[in-house]
Amino acid sequence: MRKLHIVSAVSTLGLMAGLAHAGGHMASDMTLVSWGGAYQQSQINAYTDPYVAMNSGVTVTWDESSAEAVAKLRAMNEAGNITWDVVDVVAADALRLCDEGLAMEIDANDQLAAAPDGTSAEDDFGDLLVGDCFIPQIVYSTTFGYRTDMVPAGAEAPNDICDVFDLETYPGMRALEKRPINNVEWALLCDGVAKADVYDVLATEEGQEQALAKLDTIKDSVIWWSAGADTPQLLADGEIFMGSTYNGRLFAAIEEQGQPIGMMWDAQVFDLDGWIIPEGLSDERKARALDFVYFATDTQRLADQAKYISYGPARLSSAPLVGQHASLGIDMAPHMPTDPNNAANTFLYNYEFWADYRDDIDAKFQAWLAQ
Repeated sequence: MRKLHIVSAVSTLGLMAGLAHAGGHMASDMTLVSWGGAYQQSQINAYTDPYVAMNSGVTVTWDESSAEAVAKLRAMNEAGNITWDVVDVVAADALRLCDEGLAMEIDANDQLAAAPDGTSAEDDFGDLLVGDCFIPQIVYSTTFGYRTDMVPAGAEAPNDICDVFDLETYPGMRALEKRPINNVEWALLCDGVAKADVYDVLATEEGQEQALAKLDTIKDSVIWWSAGADTPQLLADGEIFMGSTYNGRLFAAIEEQGQPIGMMWDAQVFDLDGWIIPEGLSDERKARALDFVYFATDTQRLADQAKYISYGPARLSSAPLVGQHASLGIDMAPHMPTDPNNAANTFLYNYEFWADYRDDIDAKFQAWLAQ
């Protein structure tokens, strides 16, 4: 309880600081952008419901366009009309938005809460502060789920990333995200490229063609998804045998909904998700946005999110506070992507590579999809 009281006091200081920055005025409404589904609900439970309860008169509107955040913020900036206040993005997109001047820079120690013991935000987030504009929130992974009742007779349950490309042993439809990220890395791994060499190979025209050629071998058996909730629904409906999605979405389908789904952790791709605040907001809107992220990324709030979804909190000080699921009463730690039993063979996502190469490889990938 003592830690909770300290964090609440720190958050209150954040509210006061936000008021001071805005000359005593903060906007009364916010538009937050996220990914929908179980993940967004965890944010509502852990962040916005308690924030609104503490701030009478504040209203929150949600937009589920995070997958298109870069393109939409570019368009808003060009039109001179920024309608979003706080946006949840993956780290690589945050780097791009920051490089293009579309996201405001954050001074972690000045604009984010310290840990309960006084540790600075910069030290508490540590290496997860991967960009000047990025406010880390969670560590998650993209991995595969499969229908346990559709495993072919005589075959073991899939447990190797290359089982995704094995249509003979594991026939049936797959679901893959409609973007190159993760798909091209897995394709190269399963085409004989060593893990340590994947990004060096992918930086070349030949390597990109190699990855697409490997994906060609299963292209006719793929349903392409755009929203994180798509694969769990496709699995629940029996429309696919296996599919990629975020580990927290699979946790919800398995543990909360009781679906006949198994997890395949091999070559799960670790990634970071967090907030950015768009450039171009009025002083009142900027103050409200800063006040919200100060609250929503403190130690207790990040730990609270882990009660609702199996993503690891980005702060070191939050980890000891992660306990049981809010309604199921099960320990959450074994369901985190960082648990040693799940992290035996992980693939480390290269944020800088994708910040530099995303637009070019995206264009090539979309052209390949259209063939």
